[in-house]
Amino acid sequence: MNTNYLDNNQLVLVGRVTSEKRFSHEIYGEKFYIFDLSVPRLSGNADNIPITISERLLLEEDLSIGKNVIIEGQFRSYNSYENERNKLVLTVFAKEIKFSEEQEEEFKPTKENTSNEVTLDGYICKRPIYRKTPFGREIADVLLAVNRAYNKSDYIPCIAWGRNARFCENIPVGTEVKIIGRVQSRQYEKKYEDGTSEVKIAYEVSVASLEVVDQADNTENEEILEENKEVI
Repeated sequence: MNTNYLDNNQLVLVGRVTSEKRFSHEIYGEKFYIFDLSVPRLSGNADNIPITISERLLLEEDLSIGKNVIIEGQFRSYNSYENERNKLVLTVFAKEIKFSEEQEEEFKPTKENTSNEVTLDGYICKRPIYRKTPFGREIADVLLAVNRAYNKSDYIPCIAWGRNARFCENIPVGTEVKIIGRVQSRQYEKKYEDGTSEVKIAYEVSVASLEVVDQADNTENEEILEENKEVI
C-alpha cells in the first residue's frame, strides 16, 4: 500500500477567479472558504472548478473576481447527506496559491500559460463501466479510492477514453493504478420520477494516461474498500 499521501494526489491548476469566496466550514478555529476557478482549455472552452482554501493562505492577497491564480493542491471528496441520501461532493483542496502577474482582461490560453494536471495513485473500488457513445466513442467510468492520512480516502470519479477505456473494462476491483489527467466540469440533466428535470454539474478526472502499479491480489485493500463501501 502506498502510504506517501502527498504523492498519492497532486494537482496544479492555472485559471481565473470567477466568484466571490463563500464560507465553507471551520476546523479548530481555522476557517475555510470556497470559490470558483475557470480553467481554460486550448479548445477555447473552460472548466469551472470549485476550490476550497484556508483563510491562512489569503492573509496577504485579496481574492477578487478576475484575478489569475495558480493553485497547487489535491482533488478531494467528501460525503454530504441530502434528502436521506449520501451525495459525493468533489472539490480541489488548495495547499498553495500564487497570484499571477498576468491579469489581462482578454486572457488567451496557450500551452505556456495554462495548466490543469492531476496525478492520482489509488485503487479501483467499483467495477469500471465500459460503454460507447451514440457516435461510437469508447468510454469507461472508473471510481478511484485514493488514500489520505488519518485513515481517510478520497473517492474520485474518472473517465477513460479509447484504448484506455477498453483496458479499464477488465481491471479487477482492488487493483492499484496511477492516473494522470485533468480535472473537468461537465453539465448534465438530472431527471426525476415526477417528470421534472434539473441541470447539474459533475466533476471528474479525464484520464490522459493510466498505469497498473501492482496487479497482485491485495486482500488488505479489498477489506478497506468493503469497510468504506457506504460512501461510494
